[in-house]
Amino acid sequence: MVLLNRGTGFRLPSCLLRLAWLLCAVRADGLVNEEVRRTLDLSTHLAKVSAEVLVANHGASAVQSFTLALESDLAPHLAYIGASVKGDEEEDNSLALKETSIQGRSGTFFQVQLPSALAVGEKLRVKVETVFTHVLHPFPSHITQAEKQLVVFQGNHYLYSPYPTRSQTTRVRLASKTVESYTKLGNPSKNDEVIEYGPFKDVPAFSQDAMKIHYENNSPFLTISSITRTIEVSHWGNIAVEETIDLRHTGAVLKGPFSRYDYQRQADSGISSVKSFKTILPASAQDVYYRDEIGNISTSHLQVLEDSVEVEVRPRFPLFGGWKTHYIIGYNLPSYEYLYTLGDQYALKMRLVDHVYDDQVIDQLTVKLILPEGARNVHLETPYPIVRGPDQLHYTYLDTFGRPVLVATKKNLVEHHIQDMVVHYTFNKILMMQEPLLVVGAFYILFFTVIVYVRLDFSITKDPAAEVRMKVASITEQVLTLVNKRLGLYRHMDDAVNRYKQSRDSGTLNSARKTLEAEHRALTNDITALQARLKAEGSDLAEKVGEVQKLDGQVKDLVCQSCQESERLVAGKVKKETYITSEKTLAGKRQELIARIDGLLDAL
Repeated sequence: MVLLNRGTGFRLPSCLLRLAWLLCAVRADGLVNEEVRRTLDLSTHLAKVSAEVLVANHGASAVQSFTLALESDLAPHLAYIGASVKGDEEEDNSLALKETSIQGRSGTFFQVQLPSALAVGEKLRVKVETVFTHVLHPFPSHITQAEKQLVVFQGNHYLYSPYPTRSQTTRVRLASKTVESYTKLGNPSKNDEVIEYGPFKDVPAFSQDAMKIHYENNSPFLTISSITRTIEVSHWGNIAVEETIDLRHTGAVLKGPFSRYDYQRQADSGISSVKSFKTILPASAQDVYYRDEIGNISTSHLQVLEDSVEVEVRPRFPLFGGWKTHYIIGYNLPSYEYLYTLGDQYALKMRLVDHVYDDQVIDQLTVKLILPEGARNVHLETPYPIVRGPDQLHYTYLDTFGRPVLVATKKNLVEHHIQDMVVHYTFNKILMMQEPLLVVGAFYILFFTVIVYVRLDFSITKDPAAEVRMKVASITEQVLTLVNKRLGLYRHMDDAVNRYKQSRDSGTLNSARKTLEAEHRALTNDITALQARLKAEGSDLAEKVGEVQKLDGQVKDLVCQSCQESERLVAGKVKKETYITSEKTLAGKRQELIARIDGLLDAL
């Protein structure tokens, strides 16, 4: 193979090329990339690069690790990098990576630890995956509503590696068939959405050759500028999760006015805009809400599946390039699915970040984990490095000294970062009685305060008129009770008369009459005494009580007269018809007197 110097057209002799290639192999400690098959997935707003590398040890001793390299231009946009090897059962075994450096070389380097030493002459097939964000740039940067979105990707035709490569192919998958232009190193072939480069032979280490592709890409260019994920843990059976999200469209900026009519009438109007997207929540999520500053957004839809809960997040307006939105989504989870305990030791295992939308990009993530009040010895384990901020305190209802809050941040996240974190802490279960005891104590203090308050007189000076009114009211209440009791005696006398007319036992009648007169006399004397007390207090109610006494005397006379008529009837001194007529007359007068007494009692 011969390399062409593009500036002068000068060709290097093949012997010098072979010598340079061998020198690179020596610098790489004997490791050689025997075969490289790269795949660049540019069908979304992410650049997903995967490479299958057959690594061979041509050195003098076994090696335990090898190095991955990234170009200086792409390294700042790296969101994820991972390496794995095929196991015995065709399953990927992940390899540990550690960032390192190579003296005299620019770029970012990672040292990959092999599962076992690679002996001299042996080969190992390694799969490397990388994801880059914000490397697809809209061109033109501003488009109208009717235009399609074109983007430019700039990369490297070769695998940037500290080791020489004997054979390499590159396959680029685009978002559409429409390609404005692309570099044509090595006479590549294009078939629909796929461009294939290579094979390239005997590529020296750290080779770079600019790849540039300008093509149509109308996929959603959504970026989460910032997301604050708040997780509040309760030992009473619930975990509350709330996410505050700032979302923006990072594609080509909308140029000119927005026409709602064209957007709804024409299918390809605003083709690069975003109407809605799906957020995937855990299968046990309940009480899901979705709102913004205005309030609840009712255009969203919720679908419960067997293994997840899908929320169709539909903003109040479609998102065009340069537009942004802010919203809040939250839900509750049962704690028994995520919280594990052994005595006073607790472990919470949850996702550090949820699936917000497909091919998500998060510029800034902040996780706030609110633990129960009294949690201590907190230890956080994460699947990848994060930045721990200073712990905070969170106060809510029935809290006394605050709940500990773990704060963690991370930048530039993608779907590969949807992994579980584990939080270990200790918690004395006796503290769970703190809130119920506080509630009981609060109610006890409230009731005790009310009891004390109603029994204390907080007035500075006494009010004589108020005291008189209270005394008069008390005396009047006693008068009403005694008068009603005295009227009840007349009903008992009527019952005795009726029994006498049936049994003709005059002894029983006389006994009942004596009892009535004795009780009547006692009640009348008590009422008279209360009347005297009303007069002493200067109340005009004393006169009405006197009228009640007079009317009651007339009622008593009628009752006695009715009793005498009954005796005459039993003795045969009066006819039955005459008795009935007389009894009706007496009963009518009696009812009239009682009605007048009731009227006076109502006025008391």
